[in-house]
Amino acid sequence: MLKGIGSLLAVVAVGACATGALADTFGTGTNQFTIDFVPIAGDAGDLGSWPAGSGYAFTGVNRSAYRMGTFEITNDQWTKFTNSLGDIEVTGDPSGAYDEEPLWTGTNVPTNRASWLEAAQFVNWLNTCTGHQAAYRFTGTQGQSDYALDVWSEDEAAGGTNLYRHKDAMYFLPTEDEWVKAAYWNGASLQTWATTDDSEPVPGVDSNFAGAIGEPWDVGSGSEELNGTFDMMGNVWEWMESPYDVGEYETHSDRVIRGGPFGLSITYLASDSRYNIGPPSVEGNAIGFRVASEVPEPSTLGLLSLGGLSLIKRRRS
Repeated sequence: MLKGIGSLLAVVAVGACATGALADTFGTGTNQFTIDFVPIAGDAGDLGSWPAGSGYAFTGVNRSAYRMGTFEITNDQWTKFTNSLGDIEVTGDPSGAYDEEPLWTGTNVPTNRASWLEAAQFVNWLNTCTGHQAAYRFTGTQGQSDYALDVWSEDEAAGGTNLYRHKDAMYFLPTEDEWVKAAYWNGASLQTWATTDDSEPVPGVDSNFAGAIGEPWDVGSGSEELNGTFDMMGNVWEWMESPYDVGEYETHSDRVIRGGPFGLSITYLASDSRYNIGPPSVEGNAIGFRVASEVPEPSTLGLLSLGGLSLIKRRRS
Protein backbone atom coordinates (compact mmCIF):
# COMPACT_ATOMS: atom_id res chain seq x y z
CA MET A 1 0.00 0.00 0.00
CA LEU A 2 2.78 2.44 0.92
CA LYS A 3 4.57 1.59 -2.28
CA GLY A 4 1.42 2.44 -4.25
CA ILE A 5 1.10 5.79 -2.47
CA GLY A 6 4.74 6.52 -3.17
CA SER A 7 4.19 5.88 -6.88
CA LEU A 8 1.21 8.24 -6.91
CA LEU A 9 3.22 10.94 -5.18
CA ALA A 10 5.95 10.57 -7.75
CA VAL A 11 3.46 11.06 -10.56
CA VAL A 12 2.06 14.16 -8.88
CA ALA A 13 5.53 15.62 -8.33
CA VAL A 14 6.45 15.29 -12.00
CA GLY A 15 3.92 17.95 -13.03
CA ALA A 16 5.64 21.22 -13.94
CA CYS A 17 3.02 23.41 -12.28
CA ALA A 18 0.82 21.14 -10.19
CA THR A 19 -1.36 22.56 -7.41
CA GLY A 20 -1.54 20.61 -4.14
CA ALA A 21 -3.21 21.09 -0.81
CA LEU A 22 -0.08 21.92 1.18
CA ALA A 23 2.69 22.51 -1.37
CA ASP A 24 2.31 23.81 -4.91
CA THR A 25 5.01 23.24 -7.52
CA PHE A 26 6.17 25.76 -10.10
CA GLY A 27 8.75 25.81 -12.86
CA THR A 28 10.60 22.98 -14.58
CA GLY A 29 13.92 21.19 -14.34
CA THR A 30 16.56 22.95 -12.26
CA ASN A 31 14.25 25.93 -11.88
CA GLN A 32 11.45 23.95 -10.22
CA PHE A 33 10.44 25.01 -6.72
CA THR A 34 7.55 24.61 -4.30
CA ILE A 35 5.60 27.00 -2.11
CA ASP A 36 4.09 25.61 1.08
CA PHE A 37 0.67 26.82 2.20
CA VAL A 38 -1.42 26.52 5.36
CA PRO A 39 -5.24 26.59 5.22
CA ILE A 40 -7.06 29.55 6.74
CA ALA A 41 -10.68 28.67 7.47
CA GLY A 42 -13.62 30.74 6.31
CA ASP A 43 -16.03 32.08 8.89
CA ALA A 44 -19.77 32.63 8.62
CA GLY A 45 -21.88 35.33 10.21
CA ASP A 46 -21.06 38.80 11.46
CA LEU A 47 -18.10 38.38 13.78
CA GLY A 48 -17.51 42.09 14.19
CA SER A 49 -14.30 44.08 13.81
CA TRP A 50 -11.33 45.01 15.95
CA PRO A 51 -9.06 48.04 15.83
CA ALA A 52 -5.72 47.13 14.28
CA GLY A 53 -3.74 50.33 13.85
CA SER A 54 -4.35 53.92 12.87
CA GLY A 55 -6.87 54.28 10.06
CA TYR A 56 -7.60 50.57 9.79
CA ALA A 57 -10.25 48.26 11.24
CA PHE A 58 -9.95 44.53 10.71
CA THR A 59 -13.12 43.19 9.10
CA GLY A 60 -11.84 40.22 7.11
CA VAL A 61 -13.00 37.32 9.29
CA ASN A 62 -15.91 36.64 6.95
CA ARG A 63 -13.74 35.97 3.90
CA SER A 64 -14.21 32.45 2.54
CA ALA A 65 -11.46 29.90 3.15
CA TYR A 66 -8.07 30.60 1.57
CA ARG A 67 -4.43 29.57 2.00
CA MET A 68 -1.47 31.55 3.33
CA GLY A 69 2.14 30.90 2.42
CA THR A 70 3.83 29.08 5.28
CA PHE A 71 7.07 30.97 4.69
CA GLU A 72 8.27 34.19 3.13
CA ILE A 73 9.43 33.89 -0.48
CA THR A 74 13.14 33.10 -0.51
CA ASN A 75 16.04 34.20 -2.68
CA ASP A 76 16.13 30.70 -4.15
CA GLN A 77 12.49 30.86 -5.23
CA TRP A 78 12.97 34.36 -6.64
CA THR A 79 16.06 33.31 -8.61
CA LYS A 80 14.31 30.29 -10.10
CA PHE A 81 11.42 32.53 -11.12
CA THR A 82 13.72 34.97 -12.91
CA ASN A 83 15.60 32.11 -14.55
CA SER A 84 12.31 30.69 -15.80
CA LEU A 85 11.54 33.97 -17.59
CA GLY A 86 14.57 33.47 -19.83
CA ASP A 87 15.23 36.65 -21.81
CA ILE A 88 12.35 38.53 -20.20
CA GLU A 89 13.58 40.90 -17.50
CA VAL A 90 11.72 41.78 -14.33
CA THR A 91 11.56 45.48 -15.08
CA GLY A 92 9.13 48.22 -15.97
CA ASP A 93 7.90 51.69 -15.08
CA PRO A 94 9.09 53.25 -12.82
CA SER A 95 12.59 51.89 -13.33
CA GLY A 96 13.47 52.63 -9.70
CA ALA A 97 11.22 49.76 -8.62
CA TYR A 98 13.54 47.24 -10.26
CA ASP A 99 17.10 48.52 -9.78
CA GLU A 100 18.13 46.84 -6.51
CA GLU A 101 19.46 43.35 -5.92
CA PRO A 102 18.95 41.59 -2.55
CA LEU A 103 21.28 42.86 0.15
CA TRP A 104 20.99 39.59 2.07
CA THR A 105 21.96 36.87 -0.41
CA GLY A 106 21.57 33.57 1.43
CA THR A 107 19.67 30.96 -0.57
CA ASN A 108 16.96 30.38 2.03
CA VAL A 109 16.67 33.84 3.55
CA PRO A 110 13.63 35.85 2.45
CA THR A 111 14.22 37.72 -0.76
CA ASN A 112 14.67 41.38 0.11
CA ARG A 113 14.86 44.78 -1.53
CA ALA A 114 11.77 43.58 -3.37
CA SER A 115 9.34 46.26 -4.48
CA TRP A 116 5.59 45.65 -4.51
CA LEU A 117 5.77 45.74 -8.30
CA GLU A 118 8.43 43.04 -8.39
CA ALA A 119 6.35 40.90 -6.04
CA ALA A 120 3.34 41.42 -8.32
CA GLN A 121 5.27 40.16 -11.34
CA PHE A 122 6.35 37.08 -9.35
CA VAL A 123 2.74 36.38 -8.39
CA ASN A 124 1.50 36.87 -11.94
CA TRP A 125 3.97 34.27 -13.15
CA LEU A 126 2.76 31.81 -10.50
CA ASN A 127 -0.71 32.21 -11.99
CA THR A 128 0.18 32.04 -15.67
CA CYS A 129 2.56 29.12 -15.06
CA THR A 130 -0.35 27.13 -13.69
CA GLY A 131 -2.86 28.21 -16.31
CA HIS A 132 -4.67 30.76 -14.15
CA GLN A 133 -5.57 34.39 -14.67
CA ALA A 134 -2.84 36.88 -13.74
CA ALA A 135 -3.65 38.65 -10.48
CA TYR A 136 -2.32 42.10 -11.39
CA ARG A 137 -2.88 44.14 -14.52
CA PHE A 138 0.17 45.50 -16.31
CA THR A 139 0.10 47.43 -19.56
CA GLY A 140 2.89 47.67 -22.12
CA THR A 141 5.35 44.90 -22.94
CA GLN A 142 6.71 42.62 -20.23
CA GLY A 143 10.46 42.97 -19.90
CA GLN A 144 10.42 46.48 -21.34
CA SER A 145 10.56 49.92 -19.70
CA ASP A 146 6.91 50.67 -20.53
CA TYR A 147 5.54 47.77 -18.47
CA ALA A 148 3.38 49.57 -15.91
CA LEU A 149 0.80 48.65 -13.29
CA ASP A 150 -2.86 49.40 -13.99
CA VAL A 151 -6.09 48.53 -12.17
CA TRP A 152 -8.97 46.24 -13.12
CA SER A 153 -12.53 47.33 -13.78
CA GLU A 154 -15.14 46.67 -11.11
CA ASP A 155 -16.44 43.74 -13.18
CA GLU A 156 -12.96 42.19 -13.19
CA ALA A 157 -11.97 43.10 -9.64
CA ALA A 158 -11.98 40.63 -6.77
CA GLY A 159 -15.21 41.14 -4.87
CA GLY A 160 -16.02 43.98 -7.21
CA THR A 161 -14.03 46.35 -4.99
CA ASN A 162 -10.38 45.21 -4.91
CA LEU A 163 -9.24 46.89 -8.12
CA TYR A 164 -5.71 45.55 -7.74
CA ARG A 165 -6.58 41.82 -7.86
CA HIS A 166 -8.43 40.00 -10.63
CA LYS A 167 -11.37 37.97 -9.38
CA ASP A 168 -10.16 34.78 -11.13
CA ALA A 169 -6.57 34.82 -9.84
CA MET A 170 -5.40 31.76 -7.92
CA TYR A 171 -2.28 33.28 -6.31
CA PHE A 172 -1.95 36.81 -4.93
CA LEU A 173 -0.30 39.03 -2.38
CA PRO A 174 -2.47 38.93 0.73
CA THR A 175 -4.70 41.86 1.53
CA GLU A 176 -4.14 43.34 4.95
CA ASP A 177 -7.26 41.56 6.23
CA GLU A 178 -6.07 38.21 4.86
CA TRP A 179 -2.60 38.68 6.31
CA VAL A 180 -3.82 39.82 9.74
CA LYS A 181 -6.27 36.95 9.98
CA ALA A 182 -3.62 34.36 9.12
CA ALA A 183 -1.22 35.81 11.67
CA TYR A 184 -3.42 36.67 14.66
CA TRP A 185 -6.93 35.19 14.38
CA ASN A 186 -7.49 32.40 16.92
CA GLY A 187 -11.04 31.55 15.90
CA ALA A 188 -12.66 33.87 18.40
CA SER A 189 -10.66 37.11 18.36
CA LEU A 190 -7.48 38.78 17.22
CA GLN A 191 -4.47 38.12 19.42
CA THR A 192 -1.75 40.66 20.09
CA TRP A 193 0.98 38.24 19.03
CA ALA A 194 1.11 35.45 16.45
CA THR A 195 2.44 32.95 18.98
CA THR A 196 0.27 29.91 19.63
CA ASP A 197 -0.60 31.09 23.17
CA ASP A 198 -0.47 34.86 22.56
CA SER A 199 2.67 35.16 24.67
CA GLU A 200 5.36 37.68 23.76
CA PRO A 201 7.77 36.10 21.27
CA VAL A 202 11.37 35.60 22.38
CA PRO A 203 13.88 37.37 20.08
CA GLY A 204 16.21 34.95 18.31
CA VAL A 205 14.14 31.96 19.46
CA ASP A 206 10.52 32.37 18.38
CA SER A 207 11.05 35.23 15.98
CA ASN A 208 13.90 37.24 14.46
CA PHE A 209 13.64 40.78 15.84
CA ALA A 210 15.29 43.31 18.17
CA GLY A 211 18.69 42.73 16.56
CA ALA A 212 19.02 39.27 18.10
CA ILE A 213 20.47 37.86 14.86
CA GLY A 214 21.40 41.08 13.08
CA GLU A 215 20.19 39.95 9.66
CA PRO A 216 17.39 37.82 8.19
CA TRP A 217 17.59 34.14 9.08
CA ASP A 218 16.54 31.21 6.90
CA VAL A 219 12.77 31.03 6.67
CA GLY A 220 11.25 28.64 9.19
CA SER A 221 14.11 29.00 11.69
CA GLY A 222 11.86 30.20 14.51
CA SER A 223 8.78 28.80 16.18
CA GLU A 224 5.63 27.76 14.36
CA GLU A 225 2.99 30.44 14.76
CA LEU A 226 -0.70 30.41 15.63
CA ASN A 227 -2.04 29.21 12.28
CA GLY A 228 0.95 27.20 11.08
CA THR A 229 3.01 29.99 9.54
CA PHE A 230 6.55 31.10 10.33
CA ASP A 231 8.07 34.59 10.50
CA MET A 232 4.89 36.63 10.19
CA MET A 233 6.49 38.33 13.17
CA GLY A 234 9.98 39.60 12.41
CA ASN A 235 12.65 38.60 9.87
CA VAL A 236 11.59 41.06 7.12
CA TRP A 237 8.69 43.40 6.55
CA GLU A 238 6.07 41.93 4.22
CA TRP A 239 4.10 43.73 1.52
CA MET A 240 0.32 43.85 1.78
CA GLU A 241 -1.66 43.96 -1.44
CA SER A 242 -3.84 46.67 0.12
CA PRO A 243 -3.35 50.43 -0.10
CA TYR A 244 -2.52 52.16 3.18
CA ASP A 245 -5.60 54.36 2.90
CA VAL A 246 -8.49 51.92 2.77
CA GLY A 247 -10.29 51.96 -0.58
CA GLU A 248 -7.74 54.17 -2.39
CA TYR A 249 -6.98 51.90 -5.35
CA GLU A 250 -4.62 54.07 -7.37
CA THR A 251 -1.59 52.51 -9.01
CA HIS A 252 0.71 54.87 -7.11
CA SER A 253 -1.14 54.64 -3.75
CA ASP A 254 1.03 54.04 -0.70
CA ARG A 255 1.06 50.41 0.39
CA VAL A 256 1.08 48.74 3.80
CA ILE A 257 3.88 46.60 5.19
CA ARG A 258 3.46 44.45 8.28
CA GLY A 259 5.29 42.03 10.52
CA GLY A 260 8.35 44.02 11.48
CA PRO A 261 11.98 43.31 10.47
CA PHE A 262 14.91 41.64 12.20
CA GLY A 263 16.33 44.87 13.59
CA LEU A 264 13.37 46.59 15.26
CA SER A 265 11.66 46.15 18.60
CA ILE A 266 8.78 43.90 19.54
CA THR A 267 6.33 46.80 19.09
CA TYR A 268 6.40 46.28 15.31
CA LEU A 269 5.35 42.63 15.64
CA ALA A 270 1.98 43.28 17.30
CA SER A 271 -1.35 42.97 15.52
CA ASP A 272 -2.07 46.70 15.94
CA SER A 273 1.15 47.72 14.16
CA ARG A 274 0.96 48.71 10.51
CA TYR A 275 3.36 50.86 8.56
CA ASN A 276 3.06 53.11 5.51
CA ILE A 277 6.19 52.42 3.48
CA GLY A 278 5.24 54.59 0.51
CA PRO A 279 4.44 53.78 -3.13
CA PRO A 280 4.76 50.28 -4.65
CA SER A 281 8.11 51.19 -6.20
CA VAL A 282 9.92 51.23 -2.82
CA GLU A 283 12.74 48.70 -2.40
CA GLY A 284 13.98 48.33 1.18
CA ASN A 285 16.81 46.32 2.70
CA ALA A 286 14.37 44.48 4.95
CA ILE A 287 11.24 44.29 2.80
CA GLY A 288 10.07 41.00 1.28
CA PHE A 289 6.75 39.30 0.72
CA ARG A 290 4.62 36.21 1.20
CA VAL A 291 2.12 34.68 -1.24
CA ALA A 292 -1.47 33.66 -0.53
CA SER A 293 -3.80 31.48 -2.57
CA GLU A 294 -7.36 30.46 -3.14
CA VAL A 295 -8.26 26.91 -2.14
CA PRO A 296 -7.95 24.51 -5.12
CA GLU A 297 -11.08 23.00 -6.59
CA PRO A 298 -12.24 19.87 -4.71
CA SER A 299 -11.46 17.59 -7.65
CA THR A 300 -7.88 18.80 -7.71
CA LEU A 301 -7.58 18.88 -3.95
CA GLY A 302 -8.75 15.30 -3.49
CA LEU A 303 -5.97 13.81 -5.61
CA LEU A 304 -3.10 16.18 -5.00
CA SER A 305 -3.55 16.54 -1.25
CA LEU A 306 -1.53 13.34 -1.04
CA GLY A 307 1.43 15.54 -1.89
CA GLY A 308 1.21 16.84 1.67
CA LEU A 309 2.43 13.48 2.96
CA SER A 310 5.88 14.14 1.56
CA LEU A 311 5.85 17.63 3.10
CA ILE A 312 4.95 16.26 6.53
CA LYS A 313 7.73 13.70 6.29
CA ARG A 314 10.22 16.41 5.30
CA ARG A 315 9.19 18.65 8.22
CA ARG A 316 9.63 15.82 10.71
CA SER A 317 12.94 14.56 9.37
